[in-house]
Amino acid sequence: MSHLRITITLFVLLVATGITHAAANNVSFEQGMGFDHARRLPEAVAAFKKSALAQPAAGTLVNLGIAEWQCGHAGEAILAWEQARWIDPFDSRAKSNLKFARAAAKVDEPQLKWFEVASLWLPPDAWVWLAGTSLCLTVGALTLPRFFRWRKTGWQQALAAVGLGIFLTSMTTNIGVVSRTTLGFVLKRNAPLLLTPTHTGEMISTLNAGESARWLRTRGDYNLIRTANGAGWIARDEFGLVNK
Repeated sequence: MSHLRITITLFVLLVATGITHAAANNVSFEQGMGFDHARRLPEAVAAFKKSALAQPAAGTLVNLGIAEWQCGHAGEAILAWEQARWIDPFDSRAKSNLKFARAAAKVDEPQLKWFEVASLWLPPDAWVWLAGTSLCLTVGALTLPRFFRWRKTGWQQALAAVGLGIFLTSMTTNIGVVSRTTLGFVLKRNAPLLLTPTHTGEMISTLNAGESARWLRTRGDYNLIRTANGAGWIARDEFGLVNK
């Protein structure tokens, strides 16, 4: 009986903690909306960031991007909208905002490989679920008839073939999801791209806010990134990953 009471107590505490966490997150979001309506944009940005950090959601990130854009932070706005699309590829607000922002900031869309483009068809978690489900379907269709000594039929083979096709497709798109985790965006205007990871390093070029690049590795306070025009080092606070 004591074990049962302990289990029930722990369950109640976990539920209460989750409710408290969700309530605090809602408070941060509502504060952000209030600050935004009052045109207190820096406070709105801080509140939306707090809400997104506690519980990432596409709607929160879309509002964060709008507040950042109104503050004149093009790079942070584009990153926020890209993060919203990471969570929900179907969010039309993030898509339209990105199109407008890139035209205004004069930066191009990131160049994605074909399997990365395919990975945008569904949210990342959906591809993982689809891969696991299709694998179970394929294995079940092939092994259960033998285990239960059922007579082989055409529909069993067809089901296994469909499951295998879905599994292979979802594995390819999961590779695309992993590959997209290296995608990031320049946050600051005229951010220097350096030859070495030091503040005294020779400047290769300057990057526009919102420009996309691929993260390669980190050393100290600098990230090595590959842009469309070559590789170099950029300060960590001047570059943000889409899946941080």
